[in-house]
Amino acid sequence: MTGDHFSSAAAAYASFRPRYPDDLFAYLAARAPRRALAWDCATGSGQAALGLARHFTRVIATDASTAQLAHAAPHPQVEYRVAAAEASGLEAASVDLVAAAQALHWFDIPAFFAEARRVLVARGVVAVWCYNLCQVTPAVDRIVRHFYAETLGPYWPSERRLVETEYRSVAFPFAEVRVLPFQLEHPLTLAAFGGYLRTWSATLRYAKARSCDPVGPLLEELRASWGGPAATQRVRWPLALRVGRKDDPARPS
Repeated sequence: MTGDHFSSAAAAYASFRPRYPDDLFAYLAARAPRRALAWDCATGSGQAALGLARHFTRVIATDASTAQLAHAAPHPQVEYRVAAAEASGLEAASVDLVAAAQALHWFDIPAFFAEARRVLVARGVVAVWCYNLCQVTPAVDRIVRHFYAETLGPYWPSERRLVETEYRSVAFPFAEVRVLPFQLEHPLTLAAFGGYLRTWSATLRYAKARSCDPVGPLLEELRASWGGPAATQRVRWPLALRVGRKDDPARPS
């Protein structure tokens, strides 16, 4: 991975990052050759691992950050391990589905894809996805876009560009599978929305560089558009998803 951007905010990441919809995991499981073992790579605090556990007998969830794993929710079907995306420690040809949620852009991508190919069974599936800016209301979105691009602009790591282009510029060395549209959706108060914004890598870098919190002034600016601190707004994150299959040399293409 290119760096540890989130260990300092591991508790907030576990509390405020959005959860993925179950229909995403059902869709992926239906395309796997079996449902014995899934690898959730760069699991963070386990958001995707818990979703996969509803559809796979066993999930191995790895992350390079011990701080992130310390906040991962336990589950009887999930085994958390410290490991890099590019060196999982998993047995060759043992995994039915490899998943990387909101994480591919932090990897050495060719090395990760080589590792995924190594651990996947024949016809095994790899799925990588990300979400860019959320959608709330036109008034809120305008203010958040300005915060994203202008206030935080210089503090975004260069890898963020891959999220902005929805991984379309990434060379994907698998037989690509047609995907359906999915989105995350949660009702949030203004305070909870601020908690989410404070988990952004650029927010963390801004706060460290300037010794101040950029989110506080933003929430004041958003207060009227949000409807006040007690109001909830429906926050949506469209997912950009790429899914592919490892070729089976025993089967004609």
